[in-house]
Amino acid sequence: MTTTEPIKKPRQRILALDILRGITIAGMIMVNNPGSWGAIYAPLKHASWHGLTPTDLVFPFFMFIMGISTYISLRKYNFTYSHDTLVKIVKRTIVIFLIGLAIGWFSRFCYGLARADEALSLGERILNAANSFGTLRILGVMQRLALCYCAASIIAITVKHVRIPYIIAGILVVYSALLLLFNGLEFSLNNIIYTVDHALFGDAHLYKDTVSSMIGTVQSSSEYSLQIFQRHTYPIDPEGLLSTLPSIAHVLIGFCCGQIIVNVKDNNLRVMNFFIIGTILTFVGFLFSYGMPINKKLWTPTFALTTCGLAASLLALLIWIIDIKGYKKWTKFFEAFGVNPLFMYVLGGVLGILFNTVSIGGKSIHTWLYSEAFVTWFGDKTFASLVYALVFIAINWSIGYILYKKKIYIKI
Repeated sequence: MTTTEPIKKPRQRILALDILRGITIAGMIMVNNPGSWGAIYAPLKHASWHGLTPTDLVFPFFMFIMGISTYISLRKYNFTYSHDTLVKIVKRTIVIFLIGLAIGWFSRFCYGLARADEALSLGERILNAANSFGTLRILGVMQRLALCYCAASIIAITVKHVRIPYIIAGILVVYSALLLLFNGLEFSLNNIIYTVDHALFGDAHLYKDTVSSMIGTVQSSSEYSLQIFQRHTYPIDPEGLLSTLPSIAHVLIGFCCGQIIVNVKDNNLRVMNFFIIGTILTFVGFLFSYGMPINKKLWTPTFALTTCGLAASLLALLIWIIDIKGYKKWTKFFEAFGVNPLFMYVLGGVLGILFNTVSIGGKSIHTWLYSEAFVTWFGDKTFASLVYALVFIAINWSIGYILYKKKIYIKI
């Protein structure tokens, strides 16, 4: 049995990478916690199916950065396979996956307890709320991060790195073929994404999504007609198992970019490389979107290429602004998110659940802040919804900033 001890290699820390990570985590928390899901500005909404909005960028940006971080992390082991290295990868994968499951269970527990029949005893309410495993969603954001990290890391320590671009291309081509041949672009139960997830997990353990379709019109006057829409619910999980395949390729693209971060020492050259890579990936993604639409819920290959390209371009811009020009004063806010990214994301999820379920005087914290305070003060529900999201981010930041100042880094 061979073992590989970590090799300490000094490197110049690139602040721009922490800031980009922090921006994405803050963005993920913000879009997940509006004051009202019915009152959101358009850029803060996900695309309903095909298309791309600013909100659709935050998760893929984080996965791109995770690929870079994976390269930096595994470099300590010289990218050499050993039993110890594999065990560490698997352990981290399991921990991240279980945290995702725990957040899902905690959400169902808190909401179940808040809505429980008050005629029941406290013990019965707790027991009923805790027993939600029959409908617990198996997959999710943290679970996808875990699976992609595991796959990318194992590939990184078992395959020559010159072959990784071919693996990326192979994954994206195979996934494209599956989507095109098996109704993968339809929002229906015939979609191969749903077919695979349904066979493995069953509908009870999948995310439920809805779409509106026009079923007819009614003439209301000589000039106007009313369109009648019907809402359909399809359990196409946006973090489904099959759509994790292109996500692995997504992380591997970030991994290849991590090589530039480490091996290219000059920041000006780093900026040039990332701008070139970003431009090429973005152009290719948009070009092929005519045959393979950009779609986050399916994580289409064009979505992976386009968002990786935009992430690389933004990273290049941040390196130029922060690490070359030295404009760093504005970065402190995002650095508090960036140095403890997974912890801050989990914190945002837990606080979001508690704000919506903890009752004070018969009203949740969310209701007090959004409905009683912000809507009353500002009048405009959409603006009040944005204010709530920003205040929620500030609350999370205050905790992250304390950890940042005390140099407490919580690694998952």
